[in-house]
Amino acid sequence: MSDKSKFAFEKVNYIIMLIGVLTLVVGFFIMSSDGEPYGFGFLGLTLGPIVVMLGFIIEFVAIFYKPKKNSEAESK
Repeated sequence: MSDKSKFAFEKVNYIIMLIGVLTLVVGFFIMSSDGEPYGFGFLGLTLGPIVVMLGFIIEFVAIFYKPKKNSEAESK
């Protein structure tokens, strides 16, 4: 039997994904907290979407990030 994990990603990937999801939630909260009608203020049109886009970029990084393996751990 192989010693491979049953999960698709490492623990680091899941931590980065959690940070990305929290960033997305913060971005949507910023957009919804805009006081202008229909969200047409700075928060709803500029800052919120930038934070949401940053959250999606963090998610892509979490998916494509490949942690380096220790040569010491592989020899065991």
